[in-house]
Amino acid sequence: MSENDIGTSRIDRHPILEFHRRKELTIYYHGRPILAYEGETVASALYAAGVRTFSYSPGLDRPRGLFCAIGKCASCVMNIDGISNVRSCITPVRNGMIVEEQKGAGTFPETTVGDYETASPELEADMVIIGGGPAGLSAALEAADLGMSVLLLDENHQLGGQLIKQTHRFFGSKEHDAGVRGVTIAKSMIEKVEASDKVSVLLGTTAFGYYPGGVIAAVKENKQLVKITGKRVLLATGAAENSLAFENNDLPGVYGAGAAQTLMNVYGVKPGDEVLMVGSGNVGVIVSYQLMQAGVRIKAIVEAMPKIGAYFVHAAKIRRFGVPIYVGHSIKRAFGNGKVEGATIVKLDDKWQPVPGTEFDVKCDVICLSVGLHPSYELMAQAGCAIKFIPELSGHVAVHNRNLETTVPGIYVAGDSSGVEEASIAMMEGKVAAISAAFSLGKPVGEKRKEADQMLEHTQKQLESLRDGPFGARGRNGKRKSFELYEQLTGARV
Repeated sequence: MSENDIGTSRIDRHPILEFHRRKELTIYYHGRPILAYEGETVASALYAAGVRTFSYSPGLDRPRGLFCAIGKCASCVMNIDGISNVRSCITPVRNGMIVEEQKGAGTFPETTVGDYETASPELEADMVIIGGGPAGLSAALEAADLGMSVLLLDENHQLGGQLIKQTHRFFGSKEHDAGVRGVTIAKSMIEKVEASDKVSVLLGTTAFGYYPGGVIAAVKENKQLVKITGKRVLLATGAAENSLAFENNDLPGVYGAGAAQTLMNVYGVKPGDEVLMVGSGNVGVIVSYQLMQAGVRIKAIVEAMPKIGAYFVHAAKIRRFGVPIYVGHSIKRAFGNGKVEGATIVKLDDKWQPVPGTEFDVKCDVICLSVGLHPSYELMAQAGCAIKFIPELSGHVAVHNRNLETTVPGIYVAGDSSGVEEASIAMMEGKVAAISAAFSLGKPVGEKRKEADQMLEHTQKQLESLRDGPFGARGRNGKRKSFELYEQLTGARV
């Protein structure tokens, strides 16, 4: 395990964020005591201590490290307190926790491990929301305001989704939180949700099954089964990082841009010292700048397209710091002994094929992939919602109408799980879904109903406005396809 002993990488000073670390705890990694702080995850504590290998693949026994940091993949599964296949990236640390690398598929413990609760509570709400990101938070607040009881689930141990790691200021108008940082928006929304007597929150709770009648099976903190029934259900499950095919793309040190954000902006841990960013869209360039704010050197940004994809203002910041951006190039392979130590870059021709003889190496300890996201649609498929591949929405999505209702009546979708767009759009979609769900239950009434009608129309117009113009073309065209498919499949038009 000597390759993991590379010292601490916690961030002590940051130009924007302050990391108020809580109570000190100790976890044990193969018998080695690791300093951890209450509220952080196993993966972030290990990463801060220099551990890069979390598991080994079945069959080929190749090392695996952190990749998404939001529980969407299996790269960071570990054996924790005798239990295999625990997602270390979303598992909070506990004092005295025993953590070990997982070999292959893992094993079942021979005896009962841990303190499990045999009683399975049954919970009900007018609206059950799965996912506590921008769409889910917005929907919860709107539904509560319209008189609905709300149960909000999230498998992470804190609300906020992607917002809690976004330190950049939002674009758009004042109504769309222009000039406000994502972390600030998240804090405000979370405080309002926690203050609402209409909203109940279950954290560390994974929804794994959907059954007729709005029945959801979930497991809380890996210890307790929970049966949840919602008169209306919103699936705001977000999206997962895309990977990219190249040699050694599974080495520890190759991970998504979102994982870098989670480590440095949520837990105050440097992802590495020298980073190669793959992808020059807004996310790639913004995260590159955030890495620099955290004291990380960006060796280069590589972009397969013939031009930079980010807004000029973001790309200009990076260029001013002398970071080279290689357009028309791609990564050919990663190299290193058990972890990333560098990458080979190659030029592409006009048919996207590598040009022989143009290869060059870049020394780095992190390869950060910013090559897009794909919607998380698994629960929607299980619920019987019609699923279609719509490339403009970044992958397979549940077909839905203008009110965000799927082909299964009573099930709604919003945010990146309905098509990957921006956080401001996700928040507005959450609001539309909540209002639509309330109307279907006959809520609210009187003057409040008129106000809600006006709000629904106003929000839908806002969505159209945000998708107007060249930058919103993908989302606009993707949503149009979904609305048309909904009409074809159900015969209904909304």
